[in-house]
Amino acid sequence: MVEFPAFVAAPLGGLTLAQLGADVIRVDPIGGNIDIGRWPLNAEGRSLYWASLNRGKRSVEIDVRKPEGKRLLHELITAPGEGAGIFVTNLPVDGELSYEALAKARPDLVMVQLIGSPDGANALDYTVNSAVGFPLVTGEARSVPVNHVIPMWDVAAGLSIALAVLAADRRRRSTGEGQLIRLALSDVAMATASNLGYIAEAEVNDTDRQPDGNFLYGAYGDVFQTADGRYVMVVAISRRQWQALVRAIGVEEPLAQAATALGYRLDDEGGRYEARALISAFFRPWFEKRTLKDVEAAFTDPSLLWGPYRTFRQMLAEDKRASEWNPMFKRVEHPGAGTFLTATSPLAFSAAARVAPGVAPQLGQHTADVLRDVLGIDDTRYSHLVSSRIVIPRRES
Repeated sequence: MVEFPAFVAAPLGGLTLAQLGADVIRVDPIGGNIDIGRWPLNAEGRSLYWASLNRGKRSVEIDVRKPEGKRLLHELITAPGEGAGIFVTNLPVDGELSYEALAKARPDLVMVQLIGSPDGANALDYTVNSAVGFPLVTGEARSVPVNHVIPMWDVAAGLSIALAVLAADRRRRSTGEGQLIRLALSDVAMATASNLGYIAEAEVNDTDRQPDGNFLYGAYGDVFQTADGRYVMVVAISRRQWQALVRAIGVEEPLAQAATALGYRLDDEGGRYEARALISAFFRPWFEKRTLKDVEAAFTDPSLLWGPYRTFRQMLAEDKRASEWNPMFKRVEHPGAGTFLTATSPLAFSAAARVAPGVAPQLGQHTADVLRDVLGIDDTRYSHLVSSRIVIPRRES
């Protein structure tokens, strides 16, 4: 698969497929695309963001601004081979890189193009997020929007890209036919709002949901600070989970009496949500008197749903799931970027071993190898491409 991407969504689609064993070739313009220096950076100025999103891929640099470079990328996308002829991009492409031009050279081409909006307007995760409604129901009850820290719609779009490639390739293997799949980032966000009932709530009930801090909408959940300054999230959705929680905290009878006196019902999710402030007032002193270890020692019932809040460093120090104990992870040396815990696919197949976490490439590291192996370019043509500055010799780390 050839990708011509930038930022999160398209590179994540390629990474998802690379983690399942696909040979993914990332093509960048000379010097890297606009995401080459995206933060966070290591001490040497290497983008840990770029390295993490492009692990396990082969990196090629081509000056696609020149006609000869654009033709070279065209050749790479339409190269022969049963598993080839797959192209993913979230950048504007036209001329020789349009679907129509590529499909003339390879009629079974599968191309996935991510755009911002179905009306042709530009968009990125943060502008899509602001338009959908979620920031205005996030955070405390106030009028100031609260944006997500994680680029959620890019992540969802990246996974949708991988799904689109697999679905289209399956159809191609059955019919021999290729196709163009277009995906709008705004559609990913709005489809999610539809799937989770937010659009139905707005239209059927003619209401806007209000921000409610860390409470869990429609059930009981809240955040509590412990005696040692840590925070925990506590959730009770089912009746069994609720009963285990009030037993562990030891407020079952007085809380029930107070709820009855105030007209609240605690025997269903909705009633507990309506009584959320009262419940948290009863729970808060219990947590304030106990350390995180005390909470862990008291919360042994498997029906309890709770978890500590952690920084990323605390997660690495405290949670064995974020370690090599977990078969998804290996500590990998990425030349130029550093050695760090690296994930492969979270999917665990019974019929196949996990693909090892890929190593982050150096920009343009595989240019010569890919052009020779995939296109059969000989030394004479490669030398011409180098002298014309269409490609550059391999960069060492």
